[in-house]
Amino acid sequence: MGSFILTTIIMFVFWISLSGYFDAFHLISGLVSSLIIAFFSHDLLIGRGVRMGLAFRRFFRFLVYLPWLLKEILKSNLDVAWRTLHPSMPIDPRVFQVSTSIKTELGIVTFANSITLTPGTVTLAASRDGEFMVHAIAKGPADSLKEGEMARRVEAIEGVEAGDGDGEGESV
Repeated sequence: MGSFILTTIIMFVFWISLSGYFDAFHLISGLVSSLIIAFFSHDLLIGRGVRMGLAFRRFFRFLVYLPWLLKEILKSNLDVAWRTLHPSMPIDPRVFQVSTSIKTELGIVTFANSITLTPGTVTLAASRDGEFMVHAIAKGPADSLKEGEMARRVEAIEGVEAGDGDGEGESV
């Protein structure tokens, strides 16, 4: 029930932020739409058996992660543009593996998508044991991922805390 309520709230806030209408008709329509979406998809967004306190903490940790990710996307865009416009095109593609301690579905999906959203890198495969196969446009982006800052930040979102076990109730 808690995941249904949290999903409804998230969907409604998202709906309001996109619609820009605040009259009764539109707010009620948005709420009804959010309830319907939450009914069908609450277990996809939050997960089954996840305590609501942990879900809220993860959601807010993700919001803290987003500005850092956007900064990395911008830096990577500039790097790829420089590489493609440079007369010698300093491109040296490589495929490599990144090992992390990420175990939850949320962490695996967040890390894999963060890699792919960052220009110059693409996640080729992700496994449940925290192993990721990645393609990078050159040594610089590959080394940046191998340093592990992105993985540490995603692990912070997972936030396995004392008494939470390995993400209690989350299946990976």
